[in-house]
Amino acid sequence: MTSQPSARHRPRRRLGALLPLSAGAAACLALLPSALAGGTDVMSLPEDTGATAWMLTATALVLLMVPGLAMFYGGLVRAKNVLGTMMHSFVAMAVIGVLWPVCGYALSFGTSHGGWIGWDSAKLLLGGIDDTWVPILKGTRRIPEYVFAMFQGKFAIITPALIAGAFAERVKLSGYVVFITLWSLLIYCPLAHIVWGGGFLTGEAIDLAGGTVIHISAGVAGLVAALFLGARQGHPRIAMHPNNLVMTMMGAGLLWVGWFGFNAGSQVSSGLATAQALTMTQIAAAAGALGWVLIEAVVHRKSTALGLVSGILAGLVAITPAAGDVRPLGAIALGLIASLCCYLAIQLKNRLGYDDTLDVFGIHGVAGIIGALGLSFFLRSTPAHGVATQLWYQTKGVLVSITVSVVVTLVLLVLVQKTIGLRMDAGDEMAGMDQSLHGERGYDLGAGS
Repeated sequence: MTSQPSARHRPRRRLGALLPLSAGAAACLALLPSALAGGTDVMSLPEDTGATAWMLTATALVLLMVPGLAMFYGGLVRAKNVLGTMMHSFVAMAVIGVLWPVCGYALSFGTSHGGWIGWDSAKLLLGGIDDTWVPILKGTRRIPEYVFAMFQGKFAIITPALIAGAFAERVKLSGYVVFITLWSLLIYCPLAHIVWGGGFLTGEAIDLAGGTVIHISAGVAGLVAALFLGARQGHPRIAMHPNNLVMTMMGAGLLWVGWFGFNAGSQVSSGLATAQALTMTQIAAAAGALGWVLIEAVVHRKSTALGLVSGILAGLVAITPAAGDVRPLGAIALGLIASLCCYLAIQLKNRLGYDDTLDVFGIHGVAGIIGALGLSFFLRSTPAHGVATQLWYQTKGVLVSITVSVVVTLVLLVLVQKTIGLRMDAGDEMAGMDQSLHGERGYDLGAGS
């Protein structure tokens, strides 16, 4: 593997000599227009049934992460908000699950317009890909484009669901639905195109599976939303303990398992590169968990279940952009560094007093930045343009993600709040989301209830 192991190609009926692109583009296939000169017929390539089977499995694994996220978040909130919080993840499956085939895929992986956004009318409602194929492995094999489109669609689902943790326990479902719809169209799809789909950072910034596109953008959006909406009623005066850490730990386990599909599936192949990405994912997650446990043992003289699962996520997020391009030592280093930095970020949040309810920025934003920048120093092979240049490419990716997410998220928050409303009324918030918004209760354990 070189520092650019992942040739990404935009789906076409015909392809030519393929240009090698950044490893960070491995989560999708982007065939540059200039690479079409040879005119090789994609249909003449042998179908890679092994890669197809793995990508179908990886797609299911990534989808499994969404219920895992619902359990993770649901266990961390108060009992009166458990259903409402889990609904945020499941509603994203419904809303983005429709939005992606309608136009999200076309915007993310269509023909580039100015390097900022894509569009291809043939991909509207996936109408033009019913019998098309995607070239993989530098144009030597092919898989159905439907498989690739559905795999990418799961990334689009989980990204806005991540944001919900930052404003958990205080937003209306109707406002949330409008917000994630607009956020996906105006932030996620452009960033996916910029980094993966042939935009101006494709081939420069390394982002295997979404360090910049997913975690930094969602983490920063969560921070902006938490500051804009303000703290929950009673925060920090009233203690707000998790209702079910057992469920949170089960959710973390599902996320860990699903992350193998997240990262290893992003190689869009079934071979050495897939094994490398899966291995680094496992190592970084374990390192992150170990790091957090040790930090708490030193600082507090005891280690917590919440700290353990926080470390798991920190390691997983940090390795997300880097899993295809670092060795085990790099995976351990990124996991440990991310764990320490995320721990410190949460301590800083507590001192500053802002209410990022479930530490979306403290985990996803911070670890995403650590992974995106830190991978430059642990690359499997030094790129021809040098580490300093690669670090600049990574910095550009981080800055673009932060800037787009901050500006557009703030505009969307103002728009939604001023129209249909996003923040719950004080009375409804105190009563809880489950009863106020859904007329249900997550737990009926009392006698006679």
